Amino acid sequence: MARILTTAGVDVGSSSIKVAIVRSRAGEDGDVLARVWQRIRRRNVHDVTRASVEDCCSAAGVPLESLDYVASTGDGDAVPFRTGHFYSMTTHARGGLFLDPEARAVLDVGALHSRAIRMDQRGKVVAHRMTSQCASGTGQFLENIARYLGVPLEEIGSLSQAAARAEPVSSICAVLAETDVINMVSRGISTPEILRGIHESIAGRLVRLTRSAGAQGVVFVTGGLSQDIGLLQQIEEQIARSTVRGEAPQVIRSTPDAVFAGALGAALLAARRHAQLASMGRFPAADQSRGSPGNTSDVTSRGVN
Repeated sequence: MARILTTAGVDVGSSSIKVAIVRSRAGEDGDVLARVWQRIRRRNVHDVTRASVEDCCSAAGVPLESLDYVASTGDGDAVPFRTGHFYSMTTHARGGLFLDPEARAVLDVGALHSRAIRMDQRGKVVAHRMTSQCASGTGQFLENIARYLGVPLEEIGSLSQAAARAEPVSSICAVLAETDVINMVSRGISTPEILRGIHESIAGRLVRLTRSAGAQGVVFVTGGLSQDIGLLQQIEEQIARSTVRGEAPQVIRSTPDAVFAGALGAALLAARRHAQLASMGRFPAADQSRGSPGNTSDVTSRGVN
């Protein structure tokens, strides 16, 4: 029987760091010992990453040097002490399946990009699509709008839901869309109506993205906007309106831990990769000292799916 491993997944995005430490057997779901989320802001990304991993280790009660494997995803260069790296599509698919075993697609809405990932029941990626348009469908755009409107990011969802109507946003370009918002404010359009219009615009693009990836059944939303209840509601409504008779419906789901999907997926894939390396004699046997991050560089894990 495969031994129990303690692995860390480090998801380095453009605006935040997500870290998860998991105890599991290779190829199986495990127990999440701790998770940490940190904004990068204007700080050095290497410093924030290292501090985030150390904070997560402290919360888990696991010394950094005792981790069996540290897996990076996203910007792996920001994790110089990593054991190996996994593509973010792979980690989000695996993490999404871990958080919702019924999920057969992941909609990752990040700060700079959005993508739809279709996977099988094992979490293997079978198709994906990424936004090719301007950044007005991403978290960074929405954060910029919230800052201009003077609204805390965590409140935009409820404000959008409270709107009686939506004020349409005419442009798909982030710069022009922000100009639209400035004009709306000058015309006296209410903040809830502006936010609902933005949510409708973003949701429309995301629904088209999931359809182009062939997503069916449960679509699990990850990324920074996975907690935006106003956006999730608009995605659900637009899917309901666009589903034709006889077509398998899409069901939108998310959880509070959805922002950690990439980190969780990396940690789970790390356990499987550790077992593969151990079978090739590249890691110490179970009765020897545990491998520490950086002792063995696993450059072959980039394509693991």
